[in-house]
Amino acid sequence: MFDNLVSLFVMVSLGVCFQLKRPGNISPSTAAHVINTSVVKFFFPAFCFKAISAADVSRDVLLLPLSAMITVSSSLLISFTIYTIIEKLTALNKKEKGVLILTSSFGNITFLGLLLLTDLYGKNAAGYVLVYDLLAINPLVWLVGTTIASYYGNREKSTIISPLRTVLALPPVWALFAGFIANFAGLRFPSFLTKTLELISTPIVPLMIFSMGLTLKIPKLKYLIISIPAILTKLCLGPLIAFGVALLLNIDGLALKSTVMEAAMPSMILTLIISSQYKLDHNLNAFIILSTTIISLITLPTVAQLIQGY
Repeated sequence: MFDNLVSLFVMVSLGVCFQLKRPGNISPSTAAHVINTSVVKFFFPAFCFKAISAADVSRDVLLLPLSAMITVSSSLLISFTIYTIIEKLTALNKKEKGVLILTSSFGNITFLGLLLLTDLYGKNAAGYVLVYDLLAINPLVWLVGTTIASYYGNREKSTIISPLRTVLALPPVWALFAGFIANFAGLRFPSFLTKTLELISTPIVPLMIFSMGLTLKIPKLKYLIISIPAILTKLCLGPLIAFGVALLLNIDGLALKSTVMEAAMPSMILTLIISSQYKLDHNLNAFIILSTTIISLITLPTVAQLIQGY
């Protein structure tokens, strides 16, 4: 796990170097947009279909979305309460509050979680990660997350139909459903198609981590203080809630380990896109993603050790 986290920081550093040097006179924002669009529209759907169509879909796998929704909803409520109190006592503005609520609740499930969980628990963990993310976290991000962002940002207030359309328009969601159909139907694919899907899936993690480096900025001193509750909620309280929920739902084994580790992941990279769309504090968002990722060098191995016997 440690080697993977160090590799992550090397990739982020390369993104920062690109931002500073601008090779080919390409702006970092343009490069990030091309990478993010390519991953969401092309690379990631192929991976979703490949992983789910070959996964062992059990009762615990299907309970993961419920566990994720309870965990994230609890984190949203806790962070909202904390930052409402802080807002009354300090000069916290709405754009900052919106970012802090989002980043304290939504984790980097697929792009980092996928890398670490398959390293820890083998390829079988991939199915758990994708179900957790695409059937719970992604719908919550686009339905609840965008509603929060629109309230605290400068865009028009969103309706339930708009984010729902966004979720249904995501190619990975349809690839996930197609993967389930292929799985339940017992379909088997020729080896060349399986190999093609593997090749298409390979660049996903390095591309998204490199993209994060393209957006990092030097943080303000204020960020260091106001981000502490969000960081603690994301990295410490989140996995504790997930562990309790898993026990209540009678989830055990690899499914329990997966749901707790996924809840312990640092803040979600996708929140950067939402911050930009709804004109929240983009720099604060990038700072919290980087901070939680750095601190997770300590917290993730600790959580993995604590749940090892379950």
